[in-house]
Amino acid sequence: MARKKREALFPFDSLSSDGVSSPMPSLDGLKVVQSKIHGYGIVALRPFRTGDVLVFGDGVLYHEDQEFDDTYSLVYSDAEDAKEAPDRYFDLIDQTRWINHACGPNTEVSTDLDAKTGQPHAWWTALRDIEVGEELTYDYAFSGHLAEPCNCNNSACIGLIVDPAEISDVPAKLQPLIKSDRLDERRAQTELSELA
Repeated sequence: MARKKREALFPFDSLSSDGVSSPMPSLDGLKVVQSKIHGYGIVALRPFRTGDVLVFGDGVLYHEDQEFDDTYSLVYSDAEDAKEAPDRYFDLIDQTRWINHACGPNTEVSTDLDAKTGQPHAWWTALRDIEVGEELTYDYAFSGHLAEPCNCNNSACIGLIVDPAEISDVPAKLQPLIKSDRLDERRAQTELSELA
């Protein structure tokens, strides 16, 4: 029986180039759920320990001068990056796109070329122990001019999804949302994670 063409209605669906919807493969030890932070999210179905790789993400690599929908994209970097090269983005095409932002995240995302295939990939590593039922989060660290209001409700929340180093580039209309009393702590956390 042939499948009807339709729009993907759920985060578990993906659309092929001919518009046929099919389920995304499940993530080992993880599940997509309605999020308390925003839209959909991913929760742990088993405990993860600090340093565990939780999931690998699949996607398509774009250069900043190409046209693409950046809604679910990571800023991509690998060992071959040159300072003069245009920015590249890794558009997530699997369920990892549902991992939400938090100012005090429990994972961090890394990108590189897969040594075996030469293809770009991303992976999320636990920054601390993650318990069953806990939602996975990472720091989106948006550029200042792209900042958005934050809904993470984390004790480290600075009110916006933004790289603390780019707070001066936040548009004037969003500046009242900045929780300045938490900014120094957040900058210190960001610096520590970059040193690790």
